[in-house]
Amino acid sequence: MPTDQSTLPVAHSDDVYASRLIDFVTASPTSYHAAAETGARLGAVGFVPADETRPWDEGLPRRGYIVRDGAVVAWILPERLRDEAGWRIVGAHTDSPALKLKPSAAIVRDGLQVLDVEIYGGPLLNSFLDRELGLAGRLVTRDGRTRLVRTGPLARVVQVAPHLDRGVNDSLHLDEQAHLLPVWAPASADARPDDPERYLCELAGIDPADLAFHDILTFPTERPARFGRRDEFLASSRLDNLSSVHAALVALETLVRDGGRGAGGVERAAEAGPVVFIANDHEEVGSATRSGAAGPLLKTILERLAGTLGVDGDARAAMLARSVCVSADAGHAVHPNYPHLHDPAVRPVLNGGPLVKINAQQRYATDAVGAAVWLRACAAADVPVQNFVSSNAVPCGTTIGPITASRLGITTVDVGQPLLSMHSQREMCGVADGPRLSRAMRAFWLGA
Repeated sequence: MPTDQSTLPVAHSDDVYASRLIDFVTASPTSYHAAAETGARLGAVGFVPADETRPWDEGLPRRGYIVRDGAVVAWILPERLRDEAGWRIVGAHTDSPALKLKPSAAIVRDGLQVLDVEIYGGPLLNSFLDRELGLAGRLVTRDGRTRLVRTGPLARVVQVAPHLDRGVNDSLHLDEQAHLLPVWAPASADARPDDPERYLCELAGIDPADLAFHDILTFPTERPARFGRRDEFLASSRLDNLSSVHAALVALETLVRDGGRGAGGVERAAEAGPVVFIANDHEEVGSATRSGAAGPLLKTILERLAGTLGVDGDARAAMLARSVCVSADAGHAVHPNYPHLHDPAVRPVLNGGPLVKINAQQRYATDAVGAAVWLRACAAADVPVQNFVSSNAVPCGTTIGPITASRLGITTVDVGQPLLSMHSQREMCGVADGPRLSRAMRAFWLGA
């Protein structure tokens, strides 16, 4: 009889995993929501929130996490640290390209109100066109409290008709200030613009007079959906890089639910080396923030955790030298309509397994030592693996991997799930690749 997919562990069922990923992306319209949702799911399997504003010299949970703005860090510490143990870290990022609301954002133009926005990250600009967008993010009141907020379909970047621009299909050019401002309301009778900040405060139950400032971004409100001859593909926003965050989260949940039994489980993972998961914010804009990979977050957390384990001074440096980081960020599958933009020999595909990302200029941190670690993990999890390199004529992007490696001096390997339409508001992945990535992460944390 066929296996009932609903009874399988999440990372061993493509259908269950895809459903959970859809729910995770839907719950995470911004990095702030993604961090909060990750924290909530960690809490549901026994991770305890820690207060990073208080000393950690006593009472720190062995299985804990912190949320800082749009970033989250989680850990599993052993009861006793083995002499040869190093940190086993998986890193990802929570943010994705979007349009960010400017202060005093409403503008009246020819009978309509548009929102004054700024481009966040490096999106495919045309993917914003004719798509219903919501607003989401955080509101901060004058007393410093933070409130998350999200709307339903609220705004739309309207494309010009070909009747008005006969050359629009020959060469689409979008002026970032003139053409990308979303329509969100008709002009009022007195031609005064509505106040989107006031509207968001009303949704969040905040007196607008108490609002100090906001971090609000657009998000496409269309729910992720599977498609293809046998539903092999998934279309969604923010797969770069919520696909990696979700894979690591499922791996942690699986470790905990395994208990200490048999070949898996949280105790065995912690014995292999303290488990750390970090999902930084602001990767899409350079990572140079207090919650980004170029900031001190990971270094500070590792130092504080080492202190609770009784590891100080030279022993702390030695432990870093024994450590490994898997930097997980989405990568590129070969585009069937643009095959010339890819390397002629290395041709990764959707549903072919997670990528090892390699670059001679060290835009990815992978070297032979790090690659060997990841290949062992994939082999232990019985997961196929693919290489990714860029065409020499098409420079590649970068990740948190080189930043983490250079800041901490630890062996780092860049990996990820292959995508098409990266940085679109509707990206595409293979349904089988996410569970495989998660299983390989779990095997890495178990010491493979």
